[in-house]
Amino acid sequence: MSKLIMLRTDSRLVRSLGATLTALPAYQSALADAPPAFTEVGLRYSHYSEDSLPEERVIFGSPSRYDIDVTQLWIEAPVGGAWSIALDVQNDAMSGASPWFVGLGLDGEPGVIMSGASIEDNRVEVGVTTRYFWADGNAGLAISHSEEDDYEALSFAFDVAWNSADNSRTWTASASSSNDNVSPVKERIPVFIDEESLNTQSMYFGVSQILSQTKIVRIGLSYTQSEGYLTDPYKFADRRPDTHDKWTLSAGYRQFMVNMDAALQADYRYYHDDWGTDSHTIEIGWHQNLGKHVLAPYLRYYTQGEADFFSPIADRSQPFYADDYRLSSYGALTAGVRWTVQFGDWGIEAQAERYRSNNDWSLFDGDAAPALVDFWRATVGLSWRFD
Repeated sequence: MSKLIMLRTDSRLVRSLGATLTALPAYQSALADAPPAFTEVGLRYSHYSEDSLPEERVIFGSPSRYDIDVTQLWIEAPVGGAWSIALDVQNDAMSGASPWFVGLGLDGEPGVIMSGASIEDNRVEVGVTTRYFWADGNAGLAISHSEEDDYEALSFAFDVAWNSADNSRTWTASASSSNDNVSPVKERIPVFIDEESLNTQSMYFGVSQILSQTKIVRIGLSYTQSEGYLTDPYKFADRRPDTHDKWTLSAGYRQFMVNMDAALQADYRYYHDDWGTDSHTIEIGWHQNLGKHVLAPYLRYYTQGEADFFSPIADRSQPFYADDYRLSSYGALTAGVRWTVQFGDWGIEAQAERYRSNNDWSLFDGDAAPALVDFWRATVGLSWRFD
């Protein structure tokens, strides 16, 4: 359950915002307040594969981890002269094993007890977004429903963007709400709940400013509050607070290089939550136009500090405890490349990335987690536009 939540692909809204920020040249982002002039249908497939754990880190169970196949289908179409509507359908098929808990091996070092290699799950998400456009902005309403063997979520989101009189500045605001139900599958490993609920509310406000025909900068602030069951039912002795407040400050810069027909991308994100975790993310990318092709390599560095209640070995004397590696102190590097090409009404995309993590790469002190993950991810997609 928790693995699929972490890997959920961005919504149509988020993909659209990302495309606006990477538009070449930068000033094109101010011309987006009109419904699409065509209907677009797209199909995308992604494969995510985690590296097996080193044998010396496993006390019991298979060292194999998750493989996830993600298939997405979307269609977006104009409606009348001022509206658009989009439908997204996504299917995630997961198989593999996950860390159950961390114990001490014969050498006295922390090691992982795995859940077994028989976990299989399937998630289907369906989302609909309708958007209204006017001269100086646009607004969208999205509804999505997600269901898998042990998790069901219903979410709503509203966003609005409006431009300054000279179209050089765009303000963006959004709010979303998700109501989730957790019903763990009990035959995998021992779990101790039948059904729990979780509610999450989120708000965002941002502004992008065109500095010149070739430069654009943006900054945004978001706040998210989750309340309800936040413990991982599949992890032994896991006990987490029933509230989680998160703040994120993000900034981005794009510069189009006229002589090179390319663009520089730079992004930074700072994250803080009331569980004691702070993190920094820096991404640098290069978008190179090659005729009908665009090649975009990127490099991302991530570092975070551990949660207040993280410990590699269970401490039952504390009210909260987790040995989940995602709450530990670690650093991570991602290297990837995106490729897109447009042939008339047809578009093709491909992406490949490699993710590596290590406790020693963190800028924060903390206990090492033996179950840190490394993975490969690859994506291919096809889209078609027509009147």
